[in-house]
Amino acid sequence: MRRASRLLLLLIIAATLAVSGIFIWGQKAFDRPGPLEKEVTVIIPRGAGLQKIAELLSNAGVIDQPTVFVVATRLRQHHLDLKAGEYTFAPRISPSDALSQIREGKVVIHRVTIAEGLTSAQVARLLAGTEGLIQDQKAIPPEGSLLPETYDFIRGDRSSSIIDRMTAAHDRKLSALWQNRAEDLPFNTPDEAIVLASIVEKETAVASERALIAGVFVNRLRRGMRLQSDPTVVYALTGGDGPLGRSLTFADLKTDSPYNTYKVSGLPPGPIANPGTAAIAAVLQPDATDALYFVADGTGGHAFARTLREHNRNVAKWRRINRQQQQPTNGSRN
Repeated sequence: MRRASRLLLLLIIAATLAVSGIFIWGQKAFDRPGPLEKEVTVIIPRGAGLQKIAELLSNAGVIDQPTVFVVATRLRQHHLDLKAGEYTFAPRISPSDALSQIREGKVVIHRVTIAEGLTSAQVARLLAGTEGLIQDQKAIPPEGSLLPETYDFIRGDRSSSIIDRMTAAHDRKLSALWQNRAEDLPFNTPDEAIVLASIVEKETAVASERALIAGVFVNRLRRGMRLQSDPTVVYALTGGDGPLGRSLTFADLKTDSPYNTYKVSGLPPGPIANPGTAAIAAVLQPDATDALYFVADGTGGHAFARTLREHNRNVAKWRRINRQQQQPTNGSRN
């Protein structure tokens, strides 16, 4: 009887030591560098359980012992904390660190950049072609309602959420800038400011010119002169669907449209693009200038003039440069 008791005790001790050894081995295996040789991205779908996650990590080479990963995760009571998403794992990452990354939801951050001056139709197409976004945006947002910026998102976000964020950012920015607007501007509402800002945005890509071009348009509005802005004609012809793809002709300038500022006085009925912060700020704080005209100068900027005679000389110079370069005109004949 005593011999049997001793044998049972020895078996219990041996089993305890074996379990302890396995536990220590498993703990070391869980904490030591893993087998991954180069960075890899793994997508953990929503609803994936611990076993599935271990399988995905193993297939991607992040871990080499999925059973150890499962057991260690359960022992640490972390199996209910795992978050779906897209993860990038560094070379030689330990299973323990991989688990922490998934628990903390350190997912891959993507970015989409919306350039200033895109129309809402162009923004919608850009988002539709952005990998990782769920496409649920059905209608094109109102023209001029979006703030061009770079927006972060994670895989699985909805395109409508990006639109909502752009709209909210636009509203916040416009509200703040409107509060600090100059006095005696020739327009009365924030919506009208966006209309003019969209024209300024499309007229120049030179940051230092925006406030000056805004000043020219403000001068023309005050005097009852037509804006005569080429980008408004382009919008009249395309409806904002995209670039015209060719130079404007003199026949185009006669297009019958409320957006054609060669034919109608004042501001067009709506924006012709989504202006950025700088263009909005420019029309709300335009430069004080006596210029009434501008035309491309062949360097990417514009030549400004106070009188029609001076402007006509600048136009003639631009046409000579344009013929020499054999490039289509990209400047307004304002």
